[in-house]
Amino acid sequence: MLQASQRYLTELAHVLYGLFAVAVFLLCGSIALVLVLAPLGVAVRRRIARSAARAFFFAVGMPVRLLDEHNLPPGPCVVVANHASYLDGVVLKAALPARFSFVIKKEVARAPLAGLLLRRIGSEFVDRFNRHAGAMDARRLLKAADKGQSLAFFPEGTFVARPGLGKFHSGAFAVAVRASLPVAPLVIRGARRILPSNRFLPRPGVIEVQVLQPLEPDVECDAAEAAALLRQRSRERILAALDEPDLARDERFARKERTADGSERNSSIVARAKRDGGS
Repeated sequence: MLQASQRYLTELAHVLYGLFAVAVFLLCGSIALVLVLAPLGVAVRRRIARSAARAFFFAVGMPVRLLDEHNLPPGPCVVVANHASYLDGVVLKAALPARFSFVIKKEVARAPLAGLLLRRIGSEFVDRFNRHAGAMDARRLLKAADKGQSLAFFPEGTFVARPGLGKFHSGAFAVAVRASLPVAPLVIRGARRILPSNRFLPRPGVIEVQVLQPLEPDVECDAAEAAALLRQRSRERILAALDEPDLARDERFARKERTADGSERNSSIVARAKRDGGS
C-alpha cells in the first residue's frame, strides 16, 4: 500500500512538472516568435531563438551539457545527430552556435506557429516523399552550403520510443561531399528518457550533447561513394558513443528472418504439393 502511494505521488509530481515545463516552453516560444517577427537580420533572429531555447531549459531545471565542444569545426560544416525525442531540435538550438541552419522535414513547416518561427530563423525544409521536390530541396541546400552556411541534420529522419539508432539517410552526407564540408557527428543523450515519442509531458533530467571527432570527405572517391563512406563512418561513431542498440541491424535481421520463414514455408508447400500429386 505504501509503495503504491509513493508511486502515485511520484507520478503526480512528474505530471505537475510536465505541465509546468509545457507552460514555460509555450511562454518562451511565444516571446521568441514575437521577437523574430521584427525586421531583424537572420543572424540576430537565430541568436534570439537560441537564447529562448537556453532560457527554457534553465527555467525548468533541465541542464543541457555540451561536451567536447572543441571538436566542432569553427568554420562551415555539417552536423549530424541521433534523433530520439521531440526535444532534440530545441536541444541542438540551445547547444550549438547560432550560425547553424536546421534541416527539417517539410511537414513541420505547415504547423501554424512553429513553422513560422522556424522559417524566420532560416531553417531549411525538405520533402521526404516527393522525389522531384526533394531534388529541388537538395539543390537549395547545396547552394546554402556553398555559400558557407553550416547545416544541422537528423539523418534518421524520425524517431521511435524504443532505444537505439536507426538507419541514416544520405542527404546530409551528399551535401557535405559536394560542398567539401567536414561532418561533425553529435550524440544526444537523455532526451529520449525525458520525452519519448509515446509521452506528451516531459520529465526532469539532464541532457548531454557530445561532439565527436569531425570527418572529412574522401577526395579520392567519387561523390556517391564518398557520401556513402561518410554516412557509414558517422553512424559508426555515433553508435559507439551512444551505447544503444543498432536498430538498423535489428531490422535487417528481422527482414532476413521473415524471408527465411517465407522460403521455408514455400519449400514446405512445394514439397507437400509434390507428395499430394504423387499419391
